[in-house]
Amino acid sequence: MDELRIGVIGLGCRGRDNLETILGFDGVKVTAVCDVYEDFCDRGVEKVVTEQNIAPFKTTDYREVLKRDDVDIVTVFTSWETHIKIAVDAMKAGKIVGLEVGGAASLDECWELVNTQRETGVKFMLLEKINKPSDIKTFTADELNTLAGEMRDALLFKLSKHGGHCGPNLGMVEAVIALHYVFDSPVDKMVFDVSHQSYCHKMLTGRKDAFLYADHLDDVSGYTEPSESEHDFFTIGHTSTSISLASGLAKARDLKGEKGNVIAVIGDGSLSGGEAMEGLDFAGEMKGNFIIVVNDNDMSIAENHGGIYKNLRLLRETKGKSERNLFRAMGLDYVFVENGNDIPSLIDAFRCVKDSTIPVVVHIVTEKGRGYAPAVANKEQWHWCMPFDPETGKPLFTADGEDYGTITADFLMKKMKADKSVCAITSGTPMVMGFDAQKRKEAGSQFIDVGIAEEHAVALASGIAANGGKPFYGVYSSFVQRTYDQMSQDLCINNNPAAIAVFAASVYGMNDVTHLGIFDIPMLSNIPNLVYLAPVTKEDYLAMIDWAVEQNEHPVAVRVPASVISDGKPVAKNFSKLNKYEVTEQGSSVAIIALGSFYGLGQQAAKAIESRTGKKPTLINPYFITGTDDELLEKLEADHSVVITLEDGILNGGFGEKIARFYGNSDMKVLCYGLRKEFLDRYDAGEVMKANRLTPDQIAEDVINTL
Repeated sequence: MDELRIGVIGLGCRGRDNLETILGFDGVKVTAVCDVYEDFCDRGVEKVVTEQNIAPFKTTDYREVLKRDDVDIVTVFTSWETHIKIAVDAMKAGKIVGLEVGGAASLDECWELVNTQRETGVKFMLLEKINKPSDIKTFTADELNTLAGEMRDALLFKLSKHGGHCGPNLGMVEAVIALHYVFDSPVDKMVFDVSHQSYCHKMLTGRKDAFLYADHLDDVSGYTEPSESEHDFFTIGHTSTSISLASGLAKARDLKGEKGNVIAVIGDGSLSGGEAMEGLDFAGEMKGNFIIVVNDNDMSIAENHGGIYKNLRLLRETKGKSERNLFRAMGLDYVFVENGNDIPSLIDAFRCVKDSTIPVVVHIVTEKGRGYAPAVANKEQWHWCMPFDPETGKPLFTADGEDYGTITADFLMKKMKADKSVCAITSGTPMVMGFDAQKRKEAGSQFIDVGIAEEHAVALASGIAANGGKPFYGVYSSFVQRTYDQMSQDLCINNNPAAIAVFAASVYGMNDVTHLGIFDIPMLSNIPNLVYLAPVTKEDYLAMIDWAVEQNEHPVAVRVPASVISDGKPVAKNFSKLNKYEVTEQGSSVAIIALGSFYGLGQQAAKAIESRTGKKPTLINPYFITGTDDELLEKLEADHSVVITLEDGILNGGFGEKIARFYGNSDMKVLCYGLRKEFLDRYDAGEVMKANRLTPDQIAEDVINTL
């Protein structure tokens, strides 16, 4: 229906508010107004004419509205004793009814409304009425299936406008309904791994408005969040965590002598993570209630990789009957659900394990992207999505120009064709380096996806490098945090020449609290032997990763710039001469050392300072995050009194502090600019920059106050 035609019944105080709200929507036309009071009708007509330039049908008898062919929907805002009578008559007339909340005066009236709905087939929206999980416990099987359809519609509505994790949530609708139908949250505690499957859980726990109404889309995060609801127990955005976290909840329950079920929900892709394996190992020795729901859709973000997936496939093929069962081998009881998108089957399975006194795995087979054809046809692409047209599946916004994923993939493909010792490594996120399915196929064995196992990826790269190979590992900044021990102990202690590209490392990268890219500089730059580089341009980046792959002296990480800037200039710099900065603009008095993605900010700040002071600052591109150019820094002392450092990350333990420490006992004043140490969530990058005095004018103002 291209246009909704609405008849407004009731034009008192709240009725007029309702009319004004309706007139504010696009694609809506008020075709009739009604009130028992003539002057109320006249006011309604006047309002409609003002907004629509068309006079609606006017009457004091609501039955005349119900007879009209140009009325599809009626809204009822009359005195409470007439609500149900009008609603019943409207349904019998074949109209969709919008009924003011609290419209029924008695239980008998409620039943009259329900029975009329059943007789006429007019549908109530079940999801709108759900405010807590217990609201679904009286639903019939048909109503639960209807609810599943409404939830998928709500998912597509939100995702098409807002973006988010699409495929995982579409596949888990029925399972989440069944979980809340059987268990009693929050007494029974559910922990959703990586939270990619938690959107439906949010709908059933009082947060449905964020999926139904455009003005509430930003009310909730894309992950479980305890501050939102008592039904969420952890802020979770990284994979393979739910079993360990939930086992802790179960252990605390037992220590305190309490009751209740603890359920860990985890996808098959997350099982490849080391923490998940550690959690399963621990769970095998637990003595009390602990339920692990494994959502098996035969997919990670891309395809699954690893030996455990051979066993999952065998279990699917034998309907859980194979004696080769990795879960039983680890000491866990086991229940198999062949159709994990069938609510009755799920309810039966969950009832079977509820209040279990031993740890048990419920292995459910679901379809990633279920209910939306584009997401089913291309599961990898639809794991996560930007806003899109739900009719076509086409994105509403497309990025123009190059991106560093494609640049990296093209570089590595050429390298791999020329040198069989070169290999590309990813930990479940091949597209971070631009390796789509076609490129992965073309690269063959030189492309290695270890699954969601960042720690293994780093250790693997170290081993390849130790035996003469040339490994290149691409990883998001937020996920490289998981590899600290392997970076230090497996790679850098052995000084093996692996190359690592760190993506989305910027305040302008991902902005959810679980996916921040602002902590990598302190972490990586303080590991001995590691060379951490910060390119500014595309040309810098290509030169650095080429050197990183070909040299054999150091482990090298390259911090991928926030945006692609190309100046077309060839890079002649010899990166083997470590910690040598480059003076790009010679000035005096003030020196600006601007690192990587913040070099452009350094240029702008230099102009602002010069315009206010008349003195041209010296501008320096340091290139190296991991060390200081002592010779250059000493030279600056001759004719500079202020040094400014700019870095796209937190200040604590960062680049600027290295410079400040160098000048510690001198007269040089050092102003370090970066970000405060804090967990930011769903932030506006521009506002964060201002809050940290990271604008050219703010920097210039500070310099003037310092000189």
